[in-house]
Amino acid sequence: MLAASLNGAVGRAGLMLTLVAATCGALGTAYGVRAGDRRVLRWAPRYTFLGLAGVVLAVVMMQRALITRDYSLAYIQQVGSRSTPRLYNVAAMWSALEGSILLWVVVLAGFAAAVGWRFRNRADDVLVGWALVVMFVVLGAFALLSFGPADPFANGAPGFTEAMSRGPNPLLQNHVLVLFHPPILYLGYVGFTVPFAFAIAALVTGRVGEGWLLETRRWALFSWGFLTIGVLLGGWWSYEVLGWSGVWAWDPVENASFLPWLTATAYLHSVLVQERRGMLRVWNLSLLVATFALTILGTFLTRSGVLSSVHAFGNGPVGTYLLVMFGLIVAVSLGLIAWRGDRLRSPGAIDSPLSREGAFLANNVVFAVFAFVVLLGTIFPLLVEALQDRRTVVGAPYFDRLSSPIGLVLLFLMAVAPVLPWRKASTELLRDRLFWPAWFGAAALAVAVLLGATGWASLAAFALGGWAAGSALRQLGLAARRNGWRGLVGRANGGMIVHLGVIVIAVALVASNSYTRSATITLDVGQPVEWGGHTFELQGVREVVDDRSQVVVADVRLDGGTVYRPKNTKYLRLGQDISTPSVRTGVVDDVYLTLERGATAGAERTTIRVFVKPLVLWLWIGGAVMAIGTLLAAFPGRRRRRPTAPTNEGLAEPAPERDEEPVHV
Repeated sequence: MLAASLNGAVGRAGLMLTLVAATCGALGTAYGVRAGDRRVLRWAPRYTFLGLAGVVLAVVMMQRALITRDYSLAYIQQVGSRSTPRLYNVAAMWSALEGSILLWVVVLAGFAAAVGWRFRNRADDVLVGWALVVMFVVLGAFALLSFGPADPFANGAPGFTEAMSRGPNPLLQNHVLVLFHPPILYLGYVGFTVPFAFAIAALVTGRVGEGWLLETRRWALFSWGFLTIGVLLGGWWSYEVLGWSGVWAWDPVENASFLPWLTATAYLHSVLVQERRGMLRVWNLSLLVATFALTILGTFLTRSGVLSSVHAFGNGPVGTYLLVMFGLIVAVSLGLIAWRGDRLRSPGAIDSPLSREGAFLANNVVFAVFAFVVLLGTIFPLLVEALQDRRTVVGAPYFDRLSSPIGLVLLFLMAVAPVLPWRKASTELLRDRLFWPAWFGAAALAVAVLLGATGWASLAAFALGGWAAGSALRQLGLAARRNGWRGLVGRANGGMIVHLGVIVIAVALVASNSYTRSATITLDVGQPVEWGGHTFELQGVREVVDDRSQVVVADVRLDGGTVYRPKNTKYLRLGQDISTPSVRTGVVDDVYLTLERGATAGAERTTIRVFVKPLVLWLWIGGAVMAIGTLLAAFPGRRRRRPTAPTNEGLAEPAPERDEEPVHV
C-alpha cells in the first residue's frame, strides 16, 4: 500500500505543480506585460519549464502505477492487467479518458516549454509575453481538467483484486500502431496551440501585420505534419485491426481529427498570400482560430461520451467542461477579431482570378466548404438528438457523395495553382506552363483506361491526378535544373513534394475504394480454391489458448507460397470477440483475409472472407512522401532573402519572394 499511495500522491502533486505553474505564469506574465516590468517577464520561460517538470513527474508516476499494477488507483483498475503484454502496458496510459487527457497535458506542457526556450531571450517582447499568457491559460485549463474531472490518480474501489482486472480495450492491445498513432496525433492537435497563441497575442497588441506569421510558420508546419501522419496512421490501424478492409469509414471520431486538418491545410496555403501581399488577414486569423477550436471540439466529441465509436470514450462532467472551453475560445477569438477589424483591413486586393493569390483564395473556399460538409455530417445526429430526442445516423454515402466533387476540384487547383504567377497571368503564359502537365494528365487517363478503369468520377480523378502530378514535377524539375538537388529545399518546392504525396494518396484511395473485389469462400483442408486470380488452400484450423485469450487461427496458403493466418480472438476477462485480418501487401494490390465467426479448431472446413484491394500500399507511400515534403518545406530555399532588421513591431517582416520561374517561360 505504500507504493500505491506514493504513485497517487506524487502524481497528483505533479499535476498540482503544473496547475500552479500555469496559473502563476499566466498572472505574472500578464502583469509584467501590462506594467512593462521586464524583470517579471523574464520569469515567464521558467514557469513553462516548471509546468513541464510537474506533468512529466505525473506521467512517470502513471507509468509506474501501470507497471506495478497499482490497483489502489481507479484508472489502473480500469485499464491495468497482468495479462496485458508489456508493449501495450505503456500505451494503456492513453487507452481511456483520464490517461488520454494526461497525455494531452504533457504534450501541451512540452510545447509551452519549447516556446519558452525558443523565446527565452525575448520574453520581454509584448507579443511574446501575451502569447505565453495564452499558452499558460490553455495549459492551466487542461491541467485543471486532469486534476479535477479527469483525475487519473483518483482512488479506486476498495477490495479490488487482480482477478477483477480486465485491461484496456482489446482493440488497443493487438497492434503496434497503438504506441504511435495517439501521441503523434496529439503532437499535431496540441501543436496548433502555438500559432493560435501568437494570433491571439497579435490581436491583443494590435500588431496584426505579417511579422507574427514568420515566428509561427514552422510551428504550424510541423504541427500540420504531425497531424497528417497521425491521421494516416489511424487509417493504417483501422485497416490492419478492424477487419473491414477499409482505411476510412467517416467515423465521427475520424472526422474529429480530419476537420482541423482541413482548416490547417487551408491556413498553410492562404498565409502565403498574407506574407507576400498583406492580404487575407481576417481569413488567416479565422482559420487559425477554427483549427484550434476544432481540436477542442474534437476532444469533446471523443472524450465526452456523446458518440458511440471504437475510438471514443468518456463520462461525467468532462464533456461539459470541454464544451464550455470551446465556446469561450470561439467567443473571445471572434470578439478580438471584431475589435481589431479596422487594423485587419488588407492594403491590397486580388488583381485577377488568374493569379496565384486568386488560386489560393479559391483553394481556401473549397477547403472551408469541405470542412463545413464534414462538420455538418458529424454533429447533425447530435443536434437532432438534443433538439428532438431521437437518434439518427449520417452514413458514409452522405460524405462520399459530397466529398468526391470537392476532391476533384482540389486536384484541379493543385494542377493549376503552381504554374500561376503572382498578381496576373496571361493566357499565353498559362498555355505554355500547362502544356506538359496536361499531356501528363492525358497519359494518366490513357493508362487507367488500358488497365480497365471505369466510371467518370474515377477516370476524372486519375486524369486530374496526373495533371496535378505533372504540374508539381515540372516545378521540381525547374528548381533542380537551376540549383541542383538543393533546389528541392524550401517552402515552395517542399510544398510540391507534399502535393505529390497527396496525389498518390488520392489515386490510391480512388483505386482501392472503386475497384475492390470481395468474396466469401468456403475452404476444405488440402483443397485449393481459385478466385480472383489467386489460389487459397486451407492448411488447418487450430486453437491457441493462454490466460489472456482464446484464439482460433486458420492457416491459409496463398498462391502456393506463404501461409497467412486470419484469426478470431476471444479475450477471456472481457468476454469480447475480435476478428483480426491477415494481409499480403503488394505494390499492385493487397489480398486481405478475414476468418468468419464461428470457426472451430480442428474443423476440416471453414469460411473466409477475401478482399483484393488495389494500390493500398501507395497510401502509406504517399504519406511518407508528404512527411519528406513537410520536412523540406520547413527550411528556407536558396532564393529566399532573409530580412536584415526587425520592424517597428519587434518581429521580422517577411522578405519578398520571387516567382518560381521567369514570367516569359
